[in-house]
Parts: sequence; C-alpha cells; structure tokens
Amino acid sequence: MNHTDRPIKRAMSSFTSSTVEIPEVRRVPRHIAIIMDGNGRWAKQRYLPRVAGHKRGVEAVRTAVRTCGERGVEYLTLFAFSSENWRRPPEEVSFLMQLFVVALEQEVEKLHENGVRFKMIGDPAPFEPKLRRLLREAEALTASNERLTLTIAANYGGRWDVMQAVRRMLHDRPELASGFGERDLAPYLSLSYAPEPDLFIRTGGEQRISNFVLWQLAYSELYFTETLWPDFDAACLDRAIVSYQQRERRFGRTSEQLPDEADLAPVRIEGMGGAG
Repeated sequence: MNHTDRPIKRAMSSFTSSTVEIPEVRRVPRHIAIIMDGNGRWAKQRYLPRVAGHKRGVEAVRTAVRTCGERGVEYLTLFAFSSENWRRPPEEVSFLMQLFVVALEQEVEKLHENGVRFKMIGDPAPFEPKLRRLLREAEALTASNERLTLTIAANYGGRWDVMQAVRRMLHDRPELASGFGERDLAPYLSLSYAPEPDLFIRTGGEQRISNFVLWQLAYSELYFTETLWPDFDAACLDRAIVSYQQRERRFGRTSEQLPDEADLAPVRIEGMGGAG
C-alpha cells in the first residue's frame, strides 16, 4: 500500500498505551523520535563556530523528513530545544531562536506542498512574538496534511509535559483529584495526537534520554549512534530502522508468545538493501 493512501487517525482512542494494551508492531516504525545531538562538536571538528553546526543541522532535518516520508514512517518527532537548553551561552540561545524563525519562514511552505503536518510541543511562552506567530501559522496551514506528522519539541521537557498534563486534567476534571488512570491523563499529554514512538534515536554518541518524551518512551526501542547530527543522512536512518527490525518487541511477554514475523504488517522499504 502506498503510504499516502493511509490516513492518519486523529482520534485519541485509536492510539494504544504500551502499558495498558499491546500495540501493533510493524516492520517500519510508525513513529520515530530523535534527539539531534552533535551540532556543536561537528562544527568544532572543522574549526567553525558552534552556530555553523546548528545551521548545517537544519539540512539534516530536511533529509530526515524526506526519508521518513519515503520509508512510510507516519510520525517524526525531533528534539530541537529542551527546557534545559536555556542554560547555554546567551548568544547561542539567541542564534537558535533566530534559526528557528528562519527555518519556519523557509520550510513550512515546502512541508505543506509535500503533505507534511507540522506540530510543535513545549511551552512557547518565552519565545518572541514573531516566533509564536510563525508556529501558529505553520500548524494552521498544514493541519489537514496526512502524509507525515513532523513534531518539533521546543522549550520542551518530559517532566514538564507530565506536570502540565496533570494540572490541565485536574482543572478540567477536578473530581479526578482523588484518583485517576492513564486513560484520564493521556489526552492532556503533548503528544496525545500521536502513537508512542516505536524507535528512539540519539545521535552524537551520548546515551541518555535527556528529559525527552519520558512518558511516551516507556517501551520504545532505543538506538544510539556516534554519528553527529549534521552527518546523519538517509543511510544512517536506514541503519537505525534495520536495527529496530532486529529487536524482539515483547511488551512484557515471553518470546514464545510473540506472533510469527510473517504476521507483522508488511511494509516495503525502498533503498534499504545495503543498510544493514
């Protein structure tokens, strides 16, 4: 089946919590989440300022979006700026904010033309008005697109996400203060519109989650690579997917309880023959 023929299901009830029910396992991850690490080191290796690495990293984002669309991935979530990144030097933070503005101005129309839906998760309150406006406009323009959902996590933290979800839930449903479950909280999490990530990737050699979608990564397959983000190309993404395909996704079960591999939803990945 052509990927563009598969509509995105937006009803929250269509997405399974891996700790409540066993989700569908597919050969190609439905949702990939990436920490894009290594821009500064990439620049340093080339005797360039750190900001040059961030600029080159935007090109790697384009490649990741294009490749995910071609491979049949339905959701791509990228960690662009964490709630802890405000601790970086002010000049670097300022450059990142401006780069975000420029990227939105230059890329959103292309995303729209290619059927990509844009979403942002995180707290936009500290951003300048122009950036907040561009984020709103990007989401509105692409809202009905269904080929791929690209989520940018900016001023985002996993612990913040859980806390804001609890606050919003109790504001809307104060009767739950005496007790609530996953299904009560799930609609208030930032990624409530997406299935849990099947595959988590971190580039740059670090092996940490770094406060990224903590709730949603409960049963994600983790993939760490030494490749710095600006060098993370289509072949690198293919290798991550091949690694994912070699994992045994048990969700608490034994190996003997798993369905035969032939029973997994078949999805052909073009161009991956040499990615192993």
